[in-house]
Amino acid sequence: MENQNILLHSCCGPCSTAVLERLAAQCPVTVFFYNPNIYPEAEYDKRLESQEKAVAGLSMAYPVTLIVPPYDPIPFDTVTAGLEEQPEGGRRCIRCFTLRLEETARFARRGNYTHFTTTLSVSPHKDAVLLNEIGAALGEKYGVSYLHGDFKKRDGYRRSVELARELGLYRQRYCGCRYVHDAGCR
Repeated sequence: MENQNILLHSCCGPCSTAVLERLAAQCPVTVFFYNPNIYPEAEYDKRLESQEKAVAGLSMAYPVTLIVPPYDPIPFDTVTAGLEEQPEGGRRCIRCFTLRLEETARFARRGNYTHFTTTLSVSPHKDAVLLNEIGAALGEKYGVSYLHGDFKKRDGYRRSVELARELGLYRQRYCGCRYVHDAGCR
């Protein structure tokens, strides 16, 4: 992956750890913390702090930087309107993934990144095939290569839990969505 730079959408610090360990061993990575789905704002702040700790605490072969757009839940509320009752993993989640990956693809194009991808596939609760389909379509739309991945493979999830523990990172118990939070899900 020489002469490449990756924009990595990250949902949280713990999920980013094992992904960064893999990617930043090969090229520079910029972590893009775009998560308008996270609710409430206090939860967003905890996850952002954890993300900052992960970036600062990991020792990588190539540089890792962090970009944090302002917190704004309105885009999430807009794309998920009418889907509040959908179960986790349903159409609401697809719209949420698309929203976050589309903003990442736009930013990657503007920033002249060679690739973009997401940490979301490190979770055993997320469908990597679906994420890769969404990412590839958005990569075509914006003219930036999407780096396909299923980061939970090769013990990625286990490694992310291990690294999060070593770095003392906050590990949340739900995806961030207000509808999952209100339902009391993981």
